[in-house]
Amino acid sequence: MCEIFIRANPQSYEGQSRSLRLHGVATSIRLESLFWEVLETLARRDGMSVGQLITRLHDELTAYRGEAANFTSFLRVCCLRYLLLQGEGRIPADQSVPVGSLDARAVLEGLPPSWAEAARPASRAAA
Repeated sequence: MCEIFIRANPQSYEGQSRSLRLHGVATSIRLESLFWEVLETLARRDGMSVGQLITRLHDELTAYRGEAANFTSFLRVCCLRYLLLQGEGRIPADQSVPVGSLDARAVLEGLPPSWAEAARPASRAAA
């Protein structure tokens, strides 16, 4: 079992910092290279740059939660959720289908509470 994990390319878990602007404010985010690869895939899938994707995730998280606490950890969880939901068949493997075009409620329906909160009423749901 361990060989599956220990044979990972060491470059995949090497930390990599990237500078970007969130609404004109310069910031730096440090993630392992493999997470950057997943974010690049997600961004490309929805016709965005990684910076645009990160800004959108930041904005939507702030609108939903009122803050973006532990944002780097949030990005890691986004990558993991993307891969898990794709593995479950809830997000199509076909990368020509934008994630933004999917019905979020249908994708999240029936997931265990550790994977997704219960849906908020439509009047309070994030756009």
